[in-house]
Amino acid sequence: MKLLGKDLKVLFEDNHLFIVSKPSGVITQASEKDTESLESYCKKYIKIRDQKPAGVFLQPIHRLDKPVSGIVIFAKTKKALSRLCEQMRDQKIEKTYLAVVEGILEPRESTLVNYLQKSCYRSNISYSETVSKRAELSYVVKKTLKDTSIVEIKLKTGRYHQIRVQFAHNGHPVVGDLKYGSKIKTKKLKLHHIRVLFMHPVTKEQIICEDKSIFAD
Repeated sequence: MKLLGKDLKVLFEDNHLFIVSKPSGVITQASEKDTESLESYCKKYIKIRDQKPAGVFLQPIHRLDKPVSGIVIFAKTKKALSRLCEQMRDQKIEKTYLAVVEGILEPRESTLVNYLQKSCYRSNISYSETVSKRAELSYVVKKTLKDTSIVEIKLKTGRYHQIRVQFAHNGHPVVGDLKYGSKIKTKKLKLHHIRVLFMHPVTKEQIICEDKSIFAD
């Protein structure tokens, strides 16, 4: 089986977890517009591989936007799903992204705080705390090129299109993100979920997964 013409990249698997690398251009879960998704593909993959006659339980505990690539965690059991969702709510799952943004970002290390409100058309920035949700992330510039910066990002909150909206609002849209004002056209959006750190929902061991195939898909 192929996903966008490539073999599925499995980063970690046991009886409770299934962690994979999502290519850009695939949605995490099916929608009215897209019936094929990373979730449906992974279920078919496991069903065929393990020769399961019945259905496969598999639920993502977080989503990546369709054009964003990188790590997605699936729960293979209801117990794992419940405990991982609790970790997400308590902000105990550390997610790190790598992005290429337009311009030379200053300062080279900082925290961005905005208030986001989702509209019918796109996520808009609002500064009314009574109607919007607080969005916070921290970043470190890893390298600067002629007119772009490579940035490592840690999310403090998990809002709709958060990284894309916050950097665009601060004048440095993610390269290739035409929806939020990027002037540089690229084949793939330059935003990748590179690392995740969390406690295993059953064994309680620390799990660290990395996907270093940055923007390879």
